Amino acid sequence: MDISIIVPIYNETENLDEFYLRTIKILESINLSFEIIFVNDGSADNTLQRLFFIAQNDNRVKIIDLSRNFGKEIALTAGLDFSSGDAAVVIDADLQEPPELIKELIKKWNEGYDVVYAIRKKRGKEPVIKTILAYLFYRIMKKISQTDIPIDTGDYRLMSRQAVNALIQIREHHRFMKGLFSCVGFKQTGIYYEREQRHKGKSNINLLKLWNLAVDGITSFSFAPLQFSSFAGLIIAIISVLYAVYIIIKTMLYGNPVPGYPSLIVAITFLGGIQLLSLGIIGEYIARTYMESKKRPLYFIKHLTGFNAEDLKPTFKNIDR
Repeated sequence: MDISIIVPIYNETENLDEFYLRTIKILESINLSFEIIFVNDGSADNTLQRLFFIAQNDNRVKIIDLSRNFGKEIALTAGLDFSSGDAAVVIDADLQEPPELIKELIKKWNEGYDVVYAIRKKRGKEPVIKTILAYLFYRIMKKISQTDIPIDTGDYRLMSRQAVNALIQIREHHRFMKGLFSCVGFKQTGIYYEREQRHKGKSNINLLKLWNLAVDGITSFSFAPLQFSSFAGLIIAIISVLYAVYIIIKTMLYGNPVPGYPSLIVAITFLGGIQLLSLGIIGEYIARTYMESKKRPLYFIKHLTGFNAEDLKPTFKNIDR
């Protein structure tokens, strides 16, 4: 197999047919063998039934039906685990990322790049607050991460088989795929594109999910929050010592008047807030360490469609097909 197309999918019935038709048109024009692996991430609509219909009429389409909703990052991992192509392309089914760009990704791959990522020149019609937060997040991550994560870059990219094999060795549970794609290294480059508006339906991603993803990204690829806690504690300690010296000198020169109640309350609440913030940051890192120590499987599969038993790992050979 030359190319594997990995499509994590959740409640995308309205977009599925258009995505399939546009993607097939492009893939058939490049004269390479290919497979399209749809990973159904516990969809609650008719997505799975529609996928079965497509797979019945096209043996190049394969389906991984997860036992429940594990999240996009895990669904991506499942698709990569089962891919067999010399290169794998990761793309969403909402058509915000044009399938036509696959040709450009393959062209760069043929030039010798192992990872070719798509950089957004324009984000399409999205809420202003989401656009601003995304802009800030990518640039903050660029500053604080030990890994060089490209700015304004989503999951849409092509990876060579060597890069995919390296990536699937990483089995951490709190997965920030944008960071993991960069973490594996190899020869990487980017191409620019204009992100389109969602074809139909509403996005399943809300601000809370984006916040959780941002926390996963920061805690997975940076110690900056812990360093911030230490720095804040050091600064407050220095200020406290200087203030104590000031109080001693003032008392020696002018006596010991009763301190003001408002300033005392402000100081207590400020220090309490810093302590709780620091504990929360430490707790995030400890919680992730605890989850990793359990070594649970990343996902469970309910059903496989289109895969040959002889090509599967022993763990997956008995899954319903």
